[in-house]
Amino acid sequence: MQHPAGLGESSSHIPPHGVYFCAMGQPLSLLDELSWRGLLYQHTDGIAEWLARPRGIYAGFDPTASSLHVGHLLPVMGLVHAQRAGHRAVALVGGGTGLIGDPGGKTTERPLSSVEQVEAQAAAIGAQLARFLDFDGPNPAQVRDNAQWLRSLGAIDLMRDVGKHFTVNYMLAKDSVQSRIDAGISYTEFSYMLLQAYDFLELKRRDDVSLQLGGSDQWGNMTAGMELIRRTGAGDAHVMTMPLMMKADGTKFGKTEGGAVWLDAALTSPYRFYQFWVNSDDRDVGRLLRFLTLLGREEIETLEREGSEHPERRTPQRALARDVTTRVHGAEAARVAEEVSALLFGGADVRSLSAAAIDALGGEIPTAAVPLPAEGVDVLDLLTETKLAASRGAAKRLVEQGGVSVNGTRVNMADRTVTAGGLLVGGHVLLRKGARDYALVKLTPR
Repeated sequence: MQHPAGLGESSSHIPPHGVYFCAMGQPLSLLDELSWRGLLYQHTDGIAEWLARPRGIYAGFDPTASSLHVGHLLPVMGLVHAQRAGHRAVALVGGGTGLIGDPGGKTTERPLSSVEQVEAQAAAIGAQLARFLDFDGPNPAQVRDNAQWLRSLGAIDLMRDVGKHFTVNYMLAKDSVQSRIDAGISYTEFSYMLLQAYDFLELKRRDDVSLQLGGSDQWGNMTAGMELIRRTGAGDAHVMTMPLMMKADGTKFGKTEGGAVWLDAALTSPYRFYQFWVNSDDRDVGRLLRFLTLLGREEIETLEREGSEHPERRTPQRALARDVTTRVHGAEAARVAEEVSALLFGGADVRSLSAAAIDALGGEIPTAAVPLPAEGVDVLDLLTETKLAASRGAAKRLVEQGGVSVNGTRVNMADRTVTAGGLLVGGHVLLRKGARDYALVKLTPR
């Protein structure tokens, strides 16, 4: 194992064909690019020479849920960098290993999922991975599913062709097994290492993949695959790990009070996804810009200086949020998320909201649909309908105290009727109580 040193200088400009260059105009290796970004944790000896020419590089993703979450973005970006450096990227979906479950990082046995559930989750994750990689050009990416070979692999074949190459002592020494010895580990999960090793061998034989990329907690399983390739005479192979994503305060990255932050828009809306990054700690944002964007070193350092000089502007956080949301959800979804965020937290003009932003906003704040009489509707009724006020009496007190705005304009008791001429796009009214409580009302003519 080696920890690389000697980093190259990265330009903020990355040519369209994806080759990295240092400040002197010389090609920047994949190792150098990952190193200055802080994305390189461990690698096997001789890997620099091995990567001197294009290689097949893979990372695996087990379908333990119907979506990837932000914690998966590090190995995904590792594949992105590998492809941009001229290597062949292979994203492996664990439709086979997902039926077993990796014991690593768990203190108890994972519940087994049905074949149908794993198949559906594997298909969803495969579609998500396809958003990040280029499937055209001289080194097109691939998405593979290990169900293709593992579900047809017999028990006798596994024991004869794979199991005979590993001693029990070797397997017991791995961290993923050691961490479960006291609590107990089933033979099913104990055998997971063999299946992951077999994946590496199959990819070597099928696609000439000779390097596996993964999190630092996967080192043991990954080196087992490398050993299996060597012992079966399939050639040489290497492994490379990336650091686990942790916050500056030592807590696990990607978890919020509401749970995981998912890449699936149905599980975490693009607005909430965008806002997650905007809320990044000042101590974390520079590292996240290096980890999760393709911005160059100079641009990142400029953003860091801006953040240090004017932390209240959250310039680096917004750049991070815009970049990652665009990569995951597309440019239009990122634009709409930014528009909604600017309204709710930046004091943007309500009347400038686009129809798409109003639609997205309706998914984030309380909503109601209310008939609009010809003479208009009383704001007090809207406040009670949307539960911003518990009663008309409470609504009246709020208005009298100057605590209610309609479409960005504060209202009073003498002028509190909303008419058709004062509606937003699509016949909407945006109510605000105090500084942060909002509700959206759709007014429909009778």
